[in-house]
Parts: sequence; C-alpha cells; structure tokens
Amino acid sequence: MARSARAREEIRRFLDIGAVQVAELDLDGDEAVLRPGPGSPPVTHGEVFVLVRSGGRPVGTLLGRVPEGADPRAVLAERARAECGPAVFGEPGTPPYASVVVATRERAGQLARALDSLLAQDHPRFEIVVVDNAPVTDETRELIERKYAERVRYVCEPVPGLAAAHNAGLDAVRGEVVAFTDDDVVADPRWLTELTAPFAADSGLGCSTGLILPARLTTPAQVLLESHGGFAKGFTPRTYDPARPPGDEPLFPFTAGRFGSGANMAFRTAVLRSVGGFDPATGAGTAARGGDDLYGFVRVLAQGHRLRYTPYALVWHHHRETWRDLETQAYGYGAGLTAYLTAVLVNRPALLPAFLARLPRGLAHARTLTAVRETESGGTPGDHDVRTHPWPRRLSRLQRRGMLYGPVGYVKARRARRATARGAG
Repeated sequence: MARSARAREEIRRFLDIGAVQVAELDLDGDEAVLRPGPGSPPVTHGEVFVLVRSGGRPVGTLLGRVPEGADPRAVLAERARAECGPAVFGEPGTPPYASVVVATRERAGQLARALDSLLAQDHPRFEIVVVDNAPVTDETRELIERKYAERVRYVCEPVPGLAAAHNAGLDAVRGEVVAFTDDDVVADPRWLTELTAPFAADSGLGCSTGLILPARLTTPAQVLLESHGGFAKGFTPRTYDPARPPGDEPLFPFTAGRFGSGANMAFRTAVLRSVGGFDPATGAGTAARGGDDLYGFVRVLAQGHRLRYTPYALVWHHHRETWRDLETQAYGYGAGLTAYLTAVLVNRPALLPAFLARLPRGLAHARTLTAVRETESGGTPGDHDVRTHPWPRRLSRLQRRGMLYGPVGYVKARRARRATARGAG
C-alpha cells in the first residue's frame, strides 16, 4: 500500500474511534459502589473504562460494555468480581511532612481544578507550592491571591521550562518529601498519603511514583493514547534497587520511562537537592522537549537510592484531545528520551561505561519502542502495552525523529540557558 493510501487509512481508523465513559467501582462489601470518573456524567449504556477499587485502593481496570436498558452497576460489578476480586492491604503508615509542587503556565482554569483536589487530600501535614513559569499575564497569581492565598504559596520562575519551574519549587519547599504533579490532573484524596508513606518505611528510598489514569476518554486521541498504555505502569507495587538490578530490566537504570512519570512523582527533598535537582536544559518548554522527570529518576538511582512504584497513589490525568496533540506528544517523547540520556551523561560522566555496555540492547529497545503497534484482542485501556487500536505509523516515525533530535535539542537548550544567564549578568 502506498504511503499516501496508508495515511488515509490511518486517519479513517483514527476518526472511527468512539468515546469511552470513565467510572470507578468499589468492591467493598456485598454492594459494589459505581461512581462516574472525575468530571464525568453518570454511567449509562455503552463502553465504560472502569477503575476497580478494593478497600478504596486501585486494584485493576477493565473495559466493559453495558447493554442498553441494563443496570451499569450490576453488569460492571459482575465483570470486576470475576477479573479483579477483592484484595488485602496493609495500612500505608504515617507519612512524613510533604510539599506538593505544581508548575503551571497560563492555565488558571485547569489549575483551579487541580488545586481543589490537592486541598482535599487526607495527608496529615502538607503544603502546596504553585510555580508560575514564565508568565505572560497575571492570571495565575491573581487566582492564587483571590481563592487560595492562605493555603497555597505562589512562586514565579521567569526562566521558561518545566525543569526550571520544578527547581524553583524545590528551592522553596519545606517538606521532608517533595511531590510533583501537573496542573491538568485531579488527585485522588489518598494520593499524597500513599505516595509519601513509603519514605517513612524505607530510609534508603529516594523516589516514589504512582498510578496515572485518564480523567476522560471522549476524543479519538485520548482513547488511542490510553489503549496503548497511556501513562499507566500497572497495579503491582515494585521497588527498584540499584544494589540489586532487576533481572527483567536489562537496560536498568536507563529505561527510566518504566518507573513512572512526572505528573505523579515524589522525592526525598534532601536527596533531590543533593543531585542538583532537575537539569534545567530538559523538560517541556525547552528545546529538549522533555525528559526532566526521567533525568531525576536516574540521578537518584545512580546515587544508590531506591525507587518505589505504588499503584495506590492515583491521579486522574486530562489527556490531550487532538491528533495534532498526539503528533506533538510523540515527537516530544522521542526527543525527551534521548535528551535526558544526554543530560545524564553530561552531568554524570562516570555512568558512560555502564551506558555503553547497555547500548546494543538499548538500540533494540528503541526499535521496539517506536515500532508500529497492531491491535491485540481483549485489550483494556490503562493496561500497560495492551492495545485496542493500531498505533499509526506517522506517530512512530515522529517518535524516531524526536529521538534523533533529542541530543541536539539538549545542546540548544543548554546554550539558550547560558545566553540567558549572560544577559541577566
């Protein structure tokens, strides 16, 4: 099939992707409780993406179809009990004093929604710091002053870039643990407690990450992204220990994307400060396009600290909505991947031998990462690497182009930062 014909077919398939409802189902007791996802209408007939909880904690997802006229709760509860079932958990323990950093830029409406969910956390002692990154208006500052002045601290970071904003937040926080999330999420009430409690139980823990699920699946772009894993990393807690490299991760620690994402991560504050925070030449808003979170993960692991992934720390993420967004995202993911690797080797040259030893497998992994991914029957949006829709070739090509560009973007971002510093001096 000619490339133009393939492109037309990919577009047709993309436009045929239908919306999916989002809901939560708690299996506690004899009566399951079904609720719509954050900001979603009540569940009706049709396809439903369901987060299944047991004891309030996430235990799995399923994609169910509710027949017209049927009771959605009964239909989905039967599926959930068969596929997920109840689980027994230990208590998370007492979490340490925590700070939450939210970087934002000209998105006051989304930010207010995120802050409302953060202020409803069940964590016993925490603070929230909003970092206004390279603002062009006073909208964010005015929102904080008008609605959140006594509960949220405002910091302005004039240098553009997500890593620069996160570093400004890191400088300002007072907590023993610092958590980072985005302005386009809704945090589960238990999010901060679940994300930070592991630090109290493990003195060697340097970082924790959590579960990210879609707040809405209303557009083809949102459904396509989530059906290929989205930001989810599964429902099994896991600890990554550099003293005991995982046997199923031959590229460890350089496959940092497996550990989690920047919309749901926390660090022991002293540890993150000891490695210099995030490289300001990485991240969205710079020529590098991304990779700041991955850089942080690898730097902390390289210092000998452990990283804990916990699916019980949940945020609902508002995925981008259009095909153009997916194109930008695919290119940015590729660029961010190789930009962060470049940043790690520039800032920690001692890691070069380990990186070179893993390079052949890394190249094979990159080919797999950017391959055209076909569908798999029975896939569930939210399951990692399980597909219900084919991944378009154009997006795979853009990701590969981004990977080639990433080191160049990182160099450009470093030069831009030096020029900014000279101008300020």
